[in-house]
Amino acid sequence: MVGRLRLYGSLVRFSHSVFALPFALAGALLAFERVPLSWDRIAWIVVAMIGARSAAMGFNRLVDASHDALNPRTAARELPRGLISRTEAMAFITVSGIVFVYAAYRLGPVCFALSPVALAIVFWYSVAKRYTAYTQLFLGLAMAVAPVGGWLAAGGRGGVEPWLLGLAIGAWVGGFDILYACQDVAFDRGHGLTSIPVRFGIRTALRISRAMHVVTIISLALVGIMRPLGPLYPVGVAAVAVLLAYEQSLVGEADLSQVKRAFDLNGYVGILYFLVTAVSLYLQ
Repeated sequence: MVGRLRLYGSLVRFSHSVFALPFALAGALLAFERVPLSWDRIAWIVVAMIGARSAAMGFNRLVDASHDALNPRTAARELPRGLISRTEAMAFITVSGIVFVYAAYRLGPVCFALSPVALAIVFWYSVAKRYTAYTQLFLGLAMAVAPVGGWLAAGGRGGVEPWLLGLAIGAWVGGFDILYACQDVAFDRGHGLTSIPVRFGIRTALRISRAMHVVTIISLALVGIMRPLGPLYPVGVAAVAVLLAYEQSLVGEADLSQVKRAFDLNGYVGILYFLVTAVSLYLQ
């Protein structure tokens, strides 16, 4: 049983939940200054985020299974190797989606009504590369709903802060997904798939990625202007900027060997930002 759970966790890269979840919780904490926030509500926000992300990643692995089997970089994934069957994957996606919708229901009528829209957005990313070169922007959009969802789930209404956070996480995730997609340019071109690196070439794609990460830092800084959070907050944003600059420095047009290392750095970005925001709000 434990082995199967680990296998499903590997299928959806459960550890990568640290990308969007901290921003969803940051959105909830910012709303907390306006409405009460209980531990029960925080727990349902976490359940909703994990359910939505698990459904989205499971769907991504399912629809990409045939291409993953042909790509040397992804051939060892669970579905191409037959460690998880397509039927099991579909059941996992269905259960994860139901968990998300139920968690949204527990968070209130607005979240429940918007839950199908959220699922449609995160599912669309997985098929977008068959139809548009701007796949990474759709992933950014899918992740951008996290802080807005956290804000709404906490009872927040109105305010520009969740939209700035949404822009920040969307640009951040889209930017690092461009770096990740640079690895598969030759494969994608040969199999009729498209992406920003395929459309514009690696050199221009890297420039777009860096510009998007600049947008991330500007958006995070604007949150601190719209909602004064004390002197610690800009220090935290500066630390995030340093992390993203280091991430970008690891990847160059002539050397993509460090893409995985650069990608893994993103796990620290969300956690760092959440901690800084939480402490800043507490000190106030």
